Amino acid sequence: MSSEPQLWPVGMVLEGSSEALCPPPSLELRPSCNKSQPSPPLGSSSQPHDGVFPEDKEPVKYGELIVLGHNGSLANGDKGRRRSRLALYKRPKANGVKPDVIHNVSTPLVSKALSNKSQHSISYTLSRSHSVIVEYTHDTNTDMFQIGRSTESMIDFVVTDTAGSSSGQGGGSAGEGGGGGQSAQSTISRYACRIMCERSAPYTARIYAAGFDSSKNIFLGERAAKWRTSDGLMDGLTTNGVLVMHPAGEFVSEPAPGVWREISVCGNVFALRETRSAQQRGKLVENESNTLQDGSLIDLCGATLLWRTPSGLRHTPTLKQLESLRQELNAARPQCPVGFNTLAFPSLAQREIVDKKQPWVYVNCGHVHGYHNWGYRKEKGPAGPGGTAPASTGERECPMCRRVGPYVPLWLGCEGGLYLDAGPPTHAFCPCGHVCSEKTVVGWSQIPLPHGTHAFHAACPFCGTWLTGEQGHIKLIFQGPVD
Repeated sequence: MSSEPQLWPVGMVLEGSSEALCPPPSLELRPSCNKSQPSPPLGSSSQPHDGVFPEDKEPVKYGELIVLGHNGSLANGDKGRRRSRLALYKRPKANGVKPDVIHNVSTPLVSKALSNKSQHSISYTLSRSHSVIVEYTHDTNTDMFQIGRSTESMIDFVVTDTAGSSSGQGGGSAGEGGGGGQSAQSTISRYACRIMCERSAPYTARIYAAGFDSSKNIFLGERAAKWRTSDGLMDGLTTNGVLVMHPAGEFVSEPAPGVWREISVCGNVFALRETRSAQQRGKLVENESNTLQDGSLIDLCGATLLWRTPSGLRHTPTLKQLESLRQELNAARPQCPVGFNTLAFPSLAQREIVDKKQPWVYVNCGHVHGYHNWGYRKEKGPAGPGGTAPASTGERECPMCRRVGPYVPLWLGCEGGLYLDAGPPTHAFCPCGHVCSEKTVVGWSQIPLPHGTHAFHAACPFCGTWLTGEQGHIKLIFQGPVD
């Protein structure tokens, strides 16, 4: 291990330093890793207080997680724990955990110390000779939900990489490409993060980096960023990190993006590292917390999740309401201004297959037409590698205003949880053509989503396509019926 000095925040102890090696073999932890989450003793009873069972008709819903880039369901359909949206409900019995005892052990003895599979623990390898193990105990006040790429039973929400796009391909659902190749190259951790929800009102939800594996252990190896805090506890970051952005204001009333931060294993908030997996952590942000709020975004380096609260979801359209909006659009009998044929949005269940009556739009001006195969602008540049470039760029000239740009089919946004209100679908994202309310397109076009190790781009929440143009969205101009 390098002995070169590095600048770290005051109160932190460098791994492998003399201070890190000197604490007593075991230390009982009274404060939690997260100071904002008190854990008062509830006596010796192991039975949690189930206030919603069985008297209440419906269990308490903590919130819902929605994976961006999937328009209502995964490309191959939602199956079990692998889906595009998951609601978190109060469990019949609490399964949360909280820090209990910290042990300082010799690294070769870690596996023996972790042999008790009924005990949750986090192990921090400080050097080849020294490790710290933090044992966790049952917490009757919280429910724990784990998220990651692993399909093992301890993962509540199985998330795989979302195939976002920087090209102007519209219509299709993201996440295509099959399962086998994706998981082999995935940058999402098998045990990416965990969410702890308080079982009593106001049902606060907090996020922590890393999840417990099948042995109920979180293992931070020698190369992982980790440190001892000023109060004697341990903390660390996962390899690719768990990033969170809370909205600057009310997500549904005045949506405005906040600042992307990184969440540690113990739920502390840090500024971003220089690159996604850099060894040195960012600066501690003391005035921010890991508490999720309506509109909080969670990035797992390969997929981004949106957290919606029950109160926030009440402002969004249901699938039944979206279907009513679709029927209202079609009842207005929009027409192609050139062919004069009536246009109609296809059923919400119809994905990727373009219907012959489907409306198309010139994304640079917003004029809506029926499909036609003329108006191409010939490509002026040389052919692409291997001579595979098409005869044209895909750019079309609008016959109404002569503006040139992409010409794509329009698709209704089917994932209601991504909407900011239940307003009429009057706008579309550019260049993909997903249609939703004006407030929704304006809100999402302002949000930079992580891409790769240090890039950020605004993207369509329904398909993951990077937004283009001055605003990233366009107001649709429909031609009404002539008769």
